[in-house]
Amino acid sequence: MSRECTVRLAPEHLNHEALLFKCAAERLGIEPDEVSDVHIRKRSIDARKKPVYQLLLEVFTHGEKYEAPNFNVEYPNVLEAREVHIIGMGPAGMFAALRLIELGFKPIILERGKPVRERRRDLVKIIREQQVDPDSNYCFGEGGAGTYSDGKLYTRSGKRGSIKDVLKTLVSHGAEHDILVDAHPHIGTNKLPKIIENMREQILASGGEIHFDARVEDIVVEEGKVTTLKVNQTLMTASQVIVATGHSARDIFHMFHRNGWKIEAKTFALGVRIEHPQPLIDRIQYKRDRGEVLPPASYSLVCQVDGKGVYSFCMCPGGIIAPCATADGEVVTNGWSPSKRNNPYANSGMVVSVEPEEIEALGFSGDLGALEFQASIEKACCDVAGGKQLAPAQRLIDFIEGRKSKDLPGCSYQPGVVSVNLREVLPAFIADRLAEGFKEFGKRMKGFMTNDAILVGPESRTSSPVRIPRQEQTLEHPEVMGLFPCGEGAGYAGGIVSAAIDGQRVAAAIAEIHQSSK
Repeated sequence: MSRECTVRLAPEHLNHEALLFKCAAERLGIEPDEVSDVHIRKRSIDARKKPVYQLLLEVFTHGEKYEAPNFNVEYPNVLEAREVHIIGMGPAGMFAALRLIELGFKPIILERGKPVRERRRDLVKIIREQQVDPDSNYCFGEGGAGTYSDGKLYTRSGKRGSIKDVLKTLVSHGAEHDILVDAHPHIGTNKLPKIIENMREQILASGGEIHFDARVEDIVVEEGKVTTLKVNQTLMTASQVIVATGHSARDIFHMFHRNGWKIEAKTFALGVRIEHPQPLIDRIQYKRDRGEVLPPASYSLVCQVDGKGVYSFCMCPGGIIAPCATADGEVVTNGWSPSKRNNPYANSGMVVSVEPEEIEALGFSGDLGALEFQASIEKACCDVAGGKQLAPAQRLIDFIEGRKSKDLPGCSYQPGVVSVNLREVLPAFIADRLAEGFKEFGKRMKGFMTNDAILVGPESRTSSPVRIPRQEQTLEHPEVMGLFPCGEGAGYAGGIVSAAIDGQRVAAAIAEIHQSSK
């Protein structure tokens, strides 16, 4: 039988097994030789004073040993089962597909982009040739935006479903067990593609279908119920459809608007990426050089300016600023980190909450007003930086003081950056709140306010600017039977784990509808 306790260890002692056994024994009031094994259940860093690891331990005695659980699921064969179509193969779509298989349904996934390995070539083309394939980029393709955008797994969406269940599913498909232990789990862009491929193979092996290069152009509804999908000019019979297209599938929002189905503008966030040298962030957070025993430091910042939130988003220690446009003529940035987080820079989104009523004065109103405002900023940033994938940038202090930077520091954004006064492309209410937010964050993190930090714009795809409503019980669209809005694109998630949870929820709702109709 095992018992739990918490211990605190200096970073250099984390892998010292004998010391770990001794600390566990002291906490439990037993002799060290009574401890036969120790398993770390949770791990986090407390850096408020000097950095220490805080560990939740499962301690075994009397010769017992920890046995790693097997999270593999025996998926049934659903080749001949009832079909459910899924538009989009991001986290929401993939986890919906796996849960549908568990529940005895056959998922048919329609993904506008390419398989994960082929998709990589189109990402290289964005960097080298500054050309964007509108169906294969950082946002579209197998695995969705999360595949090549870091793999951070931290979420506060536990009330909507089981976070641990999602993490276990990832482990069963190849992720490291550490994601079950770390307080802020992370997979890494270099490791995600193989995990995605393993999930694909599981879906196919169980009798599901996956169609790549399959752009859904319309959903045909008759008498208030889904009957047909128009895919690449071809009609496909469908009765239950999960729309899991992500926050960047603007054509889907326009399709809903064109068909007269209810959608609504929602609050989202927009700002810039800020990048510092990683050693500077390490010294700020750890009060010392990181050395080899601590991971690259991260931060999480939030404050209120004029009653509106200004906050960090998708912070990437040892990371890269990535070009995430989904079409030529726009510039979009995001961040990612490899599993080792060993790049020389730390970047984070720094964004301001944008309410629909705030942008009405700028001429953006109606259901698609927030989306059109978002698109206008991305176009303006593209135009001011030369019309391709170069991004507008400015040193931090220069931005606060309102002057164009004479030169720019090194930056991880590989297409390249152009010195611009970002106040010329960001609306005043966003630029002013960002500036005040940076000043506040500089008070909390001594050294954060430096002209060695660079701002790169825009960070505009933090979440969907449109919500597709759904019924509370069935999760169907209130006006279209058989149509299930899902994940980030529908406005019900904000990251890999929350999107996965929502995909599982929608799959369960479909199964419940089917069961109640018998």
